[in-house]
Amino acid sequence: MERSILSPSENAESLVKIGSARTNLTFVKEFLLGILGGAYIAFAAQGSNVAIHTIDSVGLSKTLAGALFATGLMMVVISGAELFTGNSLIVISCLRRKSKWVSMFRNWLFVYLGNFVGSLLIAYFILHSGQLGFSEGLLGGFTIKIAVYKTGLSFESAFFMGILCNWLVCIAIWMASASKDIAGKILAIFFPIWLFITSGFEHSVANMYYIPAGILAKANEEFAQAAISLGVSAEQIANLNWGTLFTRNLIPVTLGNIVGGAFFVGTIYWFVYLRKGKSSR
Repeated sequence: MERSILSPSENAESLVKIGSARTNLTFVKEFLLGILGGAYIAFAAQGSNVAIHTIDSVGLSKTLAGALFATGLMMVVISGAELFTGNSLIVISCLRRKSKWVSMFRNWLFVYLGNFVGSLLIAYFILHSGQLGFSEGLLGGFTIKIAVYKTGLSFESAFFMGILCNWLVCIAIWMASASKDIAGKILAIFFPIWLFITSGFEHSVANMYYIPAGILAKANEEFAQAAISLGVSAEQIANLNWGTLFTRNLIPVTLGNIVGGAFFVGTIYWFVYLRKGKSSR
């Protein structure tokens, strides 16, 4: 009877092949699949916001958000879209000398740009759909509040929460890759993603939706007033802009995501199972 799961060493070899295939995509395919990946994560982020925007308990709201957010990575993995954070694992293929480092960095660049475009697209659609008007504008205010929080983090805090986040995201992808059936992949993805959202860690691609959505929403006076009613100051709203999106969040979070995925998952598992071409078991 065929096993339904790969051993860790078999899975490491499988991810080498997956990484090689990803670095052999054309930049157009990387970009287009990146758009889809960013859109799927944005859908999950928005759905999570809708579910929790009227819940006062932080712990309960994050627990519910995590359960819903996992759907985003399921769509990415099972549909075959590209996600920058998950592609940190391409480092395994480079360390095994099956992919070129320059090809990995090119993949990261075009997928990252695609993720950003896909996320912005969903943020724009959500704004113009009128959905942020839910609960008399409270959803719009809540969207601004989240964006303000994320752009108010210190560089150090954003960086380390980025590490913790992508460590869990890449473990989810690692485990999903080990499963040979869709049900197994879904279960493997669900729990680590649930954990990272409940913990409040920082995901660069998710933030490509959360923060731009808040920036777009703050132009609406009703949403801005709703944010103030939720405890956000007018000064904080004024400091929420496209510049702080990058300097206060995306740059440190992206760097942390790379460390969390490429080092703590990709490099360590390569060292254990694939270094010098030998499997440890």
